[in-house]
Amino acid sequence: MNLSAPNKVLMTTDAVGGVWTYSTGLASALAAAGMEVHLVTLGSPPTKEKRAMLQEGRVSLIESNLALEWQDAGGDDLPNARRFLEDLEDTIQPDIVHLNSYREATFDWLAPVVVVAHSCVNSWGLACDNTEWLSEPNWQHYTRTVAAGLDRAQAWVSPSRAFHDVICGLYRPSSPGTVIWNGVPPAALPPASKRRFILAAGRLWDAAKNVSALARASKGLDWPVFVAGPRFDSPENDPGELTLIGDLSHSALRSRMQWAAIFVSPARYEPFGLSVLEAASAGCALVLSDIPTFRELWSGAALFVDPTDHRALHRALARLCADDRERTRFQFAARERSDSYSLTQTADAYRALYQRMLAARSRSSAIHASEVHA
Repeated sequence: MNLSAPNKVLMTTDAVGGVWTYSTGLASALAAAGMEVHLVTLGSPPTKEKRAMLQEGRVSLIESNLALEWQDAGGDDLPNARRFLEDLEDTIQPDIVHLNSYREATFDWLAPVVVVAHSCVNSWGLACDNTEWLSEPNWQHYTRTVAAGLDRAQAWVSPSRAFHDVICGLYRPSSPGTVIWNGVPPAALPPASKRRFILAAGRLWDAAKNVSALARASKGLDWPVFVAGPRFDSPENDPGELTLIGDLSHSALRSRMQWAAIFVSPARYEPFGLSVLEAASAGCALVLSDIPTFRELWSGAALFVDPTDHRALHRALARLCADDRERTRFQFAARERSDSYSLTQTADAYRALYQRMLAARSRSSAIHASEVHA
């Protein structure tokens, strides 16, 4: 193991949502900086389109088919995961283990471990007013495992100060944690003229994304509202006047953002919001729910609306549709703010964290050796 600088990273990920965008972007950026990155998928394997998001040949993709922790709340798959990942560490011998979930931090790793808190079931339930099932034995086991993983890791990271505070309130981790904002590569310059439509992303039935509020708010708007996300037909999920465009590839969604004049996210729960950042980078005016995360990241560069008030959301969207000057001002503000969240800055912050972790490990080993020989 190289104690002077991190050269080799074992990173876990999943291919379900924003964690894949985050991990492939970060892994590619670290690899471009000269590091060797082994990216290990948990859960379903990535599709061909998702594999294309890995831009750097130095990233090695390893598929495990192990259950994600929220899919295995009772821990039935834990022995398999422990055996597979510990064997993998023996083979790869990484300098740093970077986990994008919690429970794997309780394993007996040899390298220093960092856990990134992208989300958790308890915070999701609280934000969505859906907590009755969290008292079930399986989910109590999940809660204990999340807390244990945060405590066992040598460092833990949150992508926003707002979510850092939520994690601290829920799990009381023994170390203070670090905030590292997510980043994305710069988008291509937006077209000279944006098209008159509104874009959103999310599942209609997902209480966290709150697209159902947008469905109510869309009625009577002069502009069409397109929503990217998996289709699910149900009488309980009235799309209103939304146009559901299906589960687009990452590149196809970013292409739509290039043309969209407005991007809207009425989310009730969002630890960071990579799709919002990508839309801002593409020069969309932002209409966002008034939640702590979005206030932290986009204050002064977006219109904010109470996520429980679909009439206010309608008024905010109608206002930007009708006012060319204000819409242009918000488009410029969002694109300018997006420069604060670059992938290069994110990768640099993680490399610095890795370096501090290795230095702390080296100091600890030196102290232990001096005590043994004293």
